[in-house]
Amino acid sequence: MDTQNTDIELSTEEKIKAAARKVFTQKGYDATRTRDIAAEAGINLALLNYYFRSKERLFEIIMTEQFQQFFGAISPALHDEATSLEDKMQIISSRYIDLLLANPDLPLFIVTEVRRRPQHYLPAIGDVRSVFESAFVRQLRERKPQANPLHFLMNLMGMCVFPFVMRPVLQTMQVVESHVFENLMQERKQLIPVWIKTLLETS
Repeated sequence: MDTQNTDIELSTEEKIKAAARKVFTQKGYDATRTRDIAAEAGINLALLNYYFRSKERLFEIIMTEQFQQFFGAISPALHDEATSLEDKMQIISSRYIDLLLANPDLPLFIVTEVRRRPQHYLPAIGDVRSVFESAFVRQLRERKPQANPLHFLMNLMGMCVFPFVMRPVLQTMQVVESHVFENLMQERKQLIPVWIKTLLETS
């Protein structure tokens, strides 16, 4: 096998995927054209079609990777038997906020596309039921037997994700500038575990 040619092919394929990830995330599936992706990647349309036969095929690959990134950010922490509940909340909030600061369009993109075809994307999401068998949920039940762990999971994820969904609105309204938002999110890493702990103590 020609290693140099293989490296070039991998480089071109990754360049296309990076461009597709950016364009799909910003525009969504329906508004994206393959020529938009080719232009973003700096290649011609024929080359894009050589690597990925259709927009749908390329989109499926990007969606699977985005789901794995979005949900995979917290899975190790949820299932870690060695860390305390408090440490898990700190780890999860920090990882999610770091992920979303690096990929601010990711949550709105996933929500929009899942609403478009929810059943279609279940395999890409994976077996989310395993979350309810995780060390995190067991620790929650031991701490608050009468509480529904789903509330705490939704609150924890909502506190991390919702500011990024609202970010375009806040910036359009000139409520927060970009650097101010990033500082708020860094503060939020420390505040979210405190808020969740308060919920545990009062609920």
